[in-house]
Amino acid sequence: MSTTTGTNHQAANAAPAPRWRISRQELALIAVTIVWGSTFLIVHLAMRHCGPLFFVGVRFVAAGAMSWLVFGRGLRAPNRRELVAGAAIGLSICLGYGLQTLGLKTISSSQSAFITALYVPIVPLLQLAVLRRPVHLMGWVSVVLAFLGLVLLAGPDAGRLSFSPGEVATLLGAVAIAAEVILISRFANEVDSRQVTIVQLFAAGLFSLAGMPLAGEALPGFSWIWLSAALGLGAASAVIQLTMNWAQKSISPTKATVIYAGEPVWGGVFGRLGGDRLPPLALAGAGLIVAGVVLSEIRPKRPGAAED
Repeated sequence: MSTTTGTNHQAANAAPAPRWRISRQELALIAVTIVWGSTFLIVHLAMRHCGPLFFVGVRFVAAGAMSWLVFGRGLRAPNRRELVAGAAIGLSICLGYGLQTLGLKTISSSQSAFITALYVPIVPLLQLAVLRRPVHLMGWVSVVLAFLGLVLLAGPDAGRLSFSPGEVATLLGAVAIAAEVILISRFANEVDSRQVTIVQLFAAGLFSLAGMPLAGEALPGFSWIWLSAALGLGAASAVIQLTMNWAQKSISPTKATVIYAGEPVWGGVFGRLGGDRLPPLALAGAGLIVAGVVLSEIRPKRPGAAED
């Protein structure tokens, strides 16, 4: 008896310490986040050669076609629920990326990256309003920090509530991207993820192209710059979606979103490499936005509660 007890005690003492390492899935999401960060500068450059709705349309039609070629063959035809869900999510993507792209015509890629990051702290507000799910205290803290950051980031008059049209368009785009997150959550358990992904990518592109006459946007002249940028980002969108679908099977949404919080940081890095220079107050505002994004996903663990 004493021998068994001693053996168990020694085994407990000899238990290996937890190892801190990054999984393949986490590395994949980090890579996705870096790619996302680089897209702001690419879109900023492409906007010198075409309009925002045309660019978003070509980008997402290409992404839909590539996604279908990769994992869509052999799938059954989407049902009515998947068509409705895909169309709704696609419309939010169209608005989100269309407004973001419009903003990039007049603001820097760094500003766009940090303002777009506001979609994460906006999600709790839409979660309460649309899904009727209560918001954690940290969610409200993140909203306050993100708003203060936006005020500091706003143009040459940083610290004042006078946003430029490009900044306002980008902020509205962040709201639309937050709506996309809510819609995905709303339909997640009712649809086939592969089917709805293909539908939403095609829908986003077609909605954007259909909106060109309403917005008075003309077809651009041919340019290898917008064509290569649209096809390249279309391929990136297809790969990103595939990677997210694979990685988030074993990574919690909370951990994934914390990784995605690095998107504006990488956007700022690539923007600086491209020549962007934000003033000190704007950099402080960018830091507050990132803090708000990260805090929105922190949930202090209560004693005896299961880990999120």
